[in-house]
Amino acid sequence: MSDDTASCGQSSNTKASVENYKEAPASDIASGSVADLKLSLEEKKARVDALAEESGINQRKLMWKIDVCVIPPFCLLYFLAFLDRVNISNAKVYGIEKSLHLHGNQFATALTVFFVFYIVFEVVSNYLIKIIKPHTWLSSMIFLFGLVTLLVAYSHNFSGLIVCRLFLGIFEAGSFPAIFYIIANFYTPGESLRRFSFFFNCTCLAGGCAGALAYRIHDLDGKHGLASWQWIYIIEGAFTMGLAIPLFFAVSDFPEEARFLNDNERAFLKKKLEYYQGNSGYEVKQTWSDIGTVFKEPMLYICSLCYFALVVPSYSYAFFAPTVISELGYTAMEAQRHSIYPWLATMGFSFILAISSDYSRVRLPFALIACATAIAGLSMVFGCVDSPHARYGGCFLTAMGLYSCMPILICWMSLNFSGHSRKSVGTAFVIGFGNLGGIIASFIFPNIEAPAYKKGFGICIAFACLAMFTLVLYAAYLMWRNHKKETDAFKQKWDSYDERTKIVKGDVNPDFHYWY
Repeated sequence: MSDDTASCGQSSNTKASVENYKEAPASDIASGSVADLKLSLEEKKARVDALAEESGINQRKLMWKIDVCVIPPFCLLYFLAFLDRVNISNAKVYGIEKSLHLHGNQFATALTVFFVFYIVFEVVSNYLIKIIKPHTWLSSMIFLFGLVTLLVAYSHNFSGLIVCRLFLGIFEAGSFPAIFYIIANFYTPGESLRRFSFFFNCTCLAGGCAGALAYRIHDLDGKHGLASWQWIYIIEGAFTMGLAIPLFFAVSDFPEEARFLNDNERAFLKKKLEYYQGNSGYEVKQTWSDIGTVFKEPMLYICSLCYFALVVPSYSYAFFAPTVISELGYTAMEAQRHSIYPWLATMGFSFILAISSDYSRVRLPFALIACATAIAGLSMVFGCVDSPHARYGGCFLTAMGLYSCMPILICWMSLNFSGHSRKSVGTAFVIGFGNLGGIIASFIFPNIEAPAYKKGFGICIAFACLAMFTLVLYAAYLMWRNHKKETDAFKQKWDSYDERTKIVKGDVNPDFHYWY
């Protein structure tokens, strides 16, 4: 909950104040002299409506323009990143281990080295996109990880594969947290989750189609002396490099410099967001000291542990779902088709939770519903070893729960960090640390334990339960922080800060109330 939630039961005095704000001089509105985090939801909306009328802005058209220009390019960007990350699993099916003479745990090692620099470079990337414009930085990274993907096709041994996977992790590190970082700067808390969920689930659905693409590439086996696994990397790498060019023009920068907005729209959007999130601090030059202070925040580590706990079973789903679906007796193409259905169900379930959460302005109950759904699904896959159709039904619930809970958490966390410094570090560290869960997932589903995977499913259920615990812990911590902000001692300490420090600290502002 937040100040928005508390405002839902306002008295007639509040309604009167709303009318007063509507009558405020346009010069006051434009200057932001009355823009204040203390305002109730009704008052904020009245101020934004008055500002829109004065500026000649149609808010619905502007929101549609932002949705069309911001979300689809990022969906395509991360689809490319996701494709180049997971295609090693398709290459395994087509014989990369035999061609490169891999043995023992070398293939698992190739999977895990991707994450070695991942967490560090995610934080660095989010720092650099304040210096290098996002459309330049991200399109360059897309081109580079496309190039590295293509070069994997010409690896001759284990060492060459490891080097490529390391560089792939470096160049891809910034894409996911940077996208959430940028999206979070375009929307108010009440507008954000449905956009986060749309992006997250579109990329997941695209991931479900990756196997079908790899299946068709198998027809090229032996062409020009190249094996089918090499063609996967050549085609997908070249495809990624080529799309980096149009994405240079399509990827959005931050609202303050977004090319698809005119000056009037940028000014309006910036002022609108200040009512809900405070001064973004975009004009303030970040220092490493500013970044360091974010690492003193307990909620950073609570969210990181929660996302980590969700990532372990989420990555694991990619390992066990093909096995579960193959038990149904389908041909390869039919199995690929059936692998997409859980993603379609996930999209619908996620949108329902997202719209409901944005409407009610609470996050915890919907995150818990998603997490409980995932636990139920994992339990079905774990316990129904002799019933393939029941296990397939468990895949639906598992995907629906995990891939609905993850965008809720990331959106919840991103919007509770206010200001560029805190938002950039928060999104990068939480996502980077969380993705280390992929290392655990790589080792808990060994082939010798198929198809039951008792140990793997037991671990996944334990991590899903840990995620539920940390979700409650995060909400409890936010409640405590909101209460602490109301004390005189906290307000006196805040008043002692200089103006720059107040801007950089963002959500520490006593007038900023955290959602939960």
